[in-house]
Amino acid sequence: MKVHDLKPPSGSNTRRKRVGRGIGGKGGKTAGRGTKGQKARNKVPVGFEGGQLPLAQRIPKKRGFTNPFRVEYQAVNLDTIDQCGLDVVDPAALLERGLVGKGSLVKVLARGTVSRPVTVRAHGFSTAATEAITAAGGTVEILDLPWGDRRPPAKGNQHTNR
Repeated sequence: MKVHDLKPPSGSNTRRKRVGRGIGGKGGKTAGRGTKGQKARNKVPVGFEGGQLPLAQRIPKKRGFTNPFRVEYQAVNLDTIDQCGLDVVDPAALLERGLVGKGSLVKVLARGTVSRPVTVRAHGFSTAATEAITAAGGTVEILDLPWGDRRPPAKGNQHTNR
């Protein structure tokens, strides 16, 4: 048997029914749509639900979820700490030099290297940054978060119960 000898089994491939082509044979006149009414006249828009508010309009448009308790840090890299020339680096010193914003939480990341021993105080450290600072002879101090061990205050709309 060769590829050109292959053919589908008889009855598996049927031609589609062309309706509405005259009264001869089946599918003429009303073309299987019944008589009268909205559906017989080819006027029903996609998604129409008989006057009921369609599903596409009922569901909310804005998707997803924004966590109101997300903790956002301002990143400070090792090369920045090395360039600033301070022996003790903390959020207040970084704020003085304009490297972080007021009241922001500071996280130290490991881009670059530290060439001298420094004491770094911040709210968070990446593992690689901690290893690089201690390898250079410096110390790492993790500061407490302003809200303690409780969850952070919610951002956005503050709802109050009255």
